[in-house]
Amino acid sequence: MATNDKLPVTEANTYQSPQPRPGFIARRWPSLTFYTKLFWIVYKAGSKANWDRYDGTAWALSSEAVLRLLEQVGCRLDVSGLDAIRAVDGPCVFVGNHMSTLETFVLPCFIQPWCDVTFVVKQSLLKYPLFGEVLRSRNPIVVGRANPREDLAVVLGKGSEQLAAGTSIIVFPQSTRSPVFDPAHFNTIGVKLAKRAGVPVVPLALKTDAWANGTRFKDFGPIHTDRTVRFAFGEPLSITGQGKEEHHQICSFITSKMAEWGAAPGAVPLEAQ
Repeated sequence: MATNDKLPVTEANTYQSPQPRPGFIARRWPSLTFYTKLFWIVYKAGSKANWDRYDGTAWALSSEAVLRLLEQVGCRLDVSGLDAIRAVDGPCVFVGNHMSTLETFVLPCFIQPWCDVTFVVKQSLLKYPLFGEVLRSRNPIVVGRANPREDLAVVLGKGSEQLAAGTSIIVFPQSTRSPVFDPAHFNTIGVKLAKRAGVPVVPLALKTDAWANGTRFKDFGPIHTDRTVRFAFGEPLSITGQGKEEHHQICSFITSKMAEWGAAPGAVPLEAQ
């Protein structure tokens, strides 16, 4: 069930963080402060998951705790288009670009209060202590990222089952996380899944380089408090025909938002494809 018995982050169409007021230690060492406190959030969540006591409500609350932690160290969030989540009557496929670990932690607090949701994730994430237990408890769709054809079969098969059972799915069609958006490397797996299951897609553009990718450990890069975290949800799209037009609309939506937000140089304009 969705998490309607708990207050969501917002019932409005947008969310904007209040003016950040980090303490001295958080201002001086935002990354150290963030990861130290994040460990305890994940520890408590993983412990509940180990005892099979981690449901959708607990997931949304953990996700909101991470959001508040980002704000505590000085990050700001700007989220728009939340009405699109509530506009869908039934499950859907959220299709977005993938920039950092942040979206995996924070998106559930905006979506789970309104509809059950899970991710398509790579196998390696399930090997993480505690965090892997949290992900497993949400029954994700797991892909190996070694064989694209096998991954497609898994996503279409298990994804259709999840959607038929009422669970929405978040898909990041890029082959890897990137600070730029290149439609040429944004495959159609999300549209194909939505078409197979007969559900709409909701475009999702995001800019989450405030939680940068690390050099040695990609999931644990520096926290940049001067970079605003941005999510934008687009209007739901029903898939017609082969879904080419809808895929083009998703790419156009993400491209325009990235340009609006001042995407890093190197992003490929859709018109160049």
